[in-house]
Amino acid sequence: MSKYTATLLIKSTADMKCERAIQKLKEGSRLTIAALGDSLTYGWMVRAGFVDILEGMLKDKYPQADFKIIKRGVPGDTAQGGLLRVKRDIVSAKPDIVMIQFALNDALSGYSPAEFYENMKQIVDILQETGPEILLMTSPLIYDEEMMRLARPYYDRICRISEEMSLPVALVDKYWEKKIAAGINHHELVQSDMAHPTEAGYRLMAEAVMELFQ
Repeated sequence: MSKYTATLLIKSTADMKCERAIQKLKEGSRLTIAALGDSLTYGWMVRAGFVDILEGMLKDKYPQADFKIIKRGVPGDTAQGGLLRVKRDIVSAKPDIVMIQFALNDALSGYSPAEFYENMKQIVDILQETGPEILLMTSPLIYDEEMMRLARPYYDRICRISEEMSLPVALVDKYWEKKIAAGINHHELVQSDMAHPTEAGYRLMAEAVMELFQ
């Protein structure tokens, strides 16, 4: 497996879009989007998290669209927790597309990258049995560099699943890196815990995901 930052990996995932969802949005056909994840999907300690901001972006881009978003983020959750509740929280809603966002809690809770990979892959396998599109996501940059070194192998596993199963992936951490390099202060993107995004940080998450819906 090539390194996470390898150019070939980024190129091969960057061209993947949520094609079926885009078509429904353009047509105005009914579309159900589900978001499975942890506190970042929940929108911890903000009025509008990335899912809420993404909803507004989709409405602006596709004013004719008829869609709803089911938000199933649980603070503190891991990919194993997502696996345990994916049928109840996601499959039962019969979504057309599912966004999956985990990693940081897995790293902090002691799950190995290999265990994280297996749990994520099982989530994908369950969803593929029922046929929705699947959108994978990495998570943002944590301000602490040591924590980011811990998180990188988990982001790598997300990209590996994207490659192996030909699934689109929103490289949220890379999007943040690009914006920070362009002059945005990282301190403005994270809350006082240096982990959860501010609304400005959640907006960057939404922008990274939105790129796959247009």
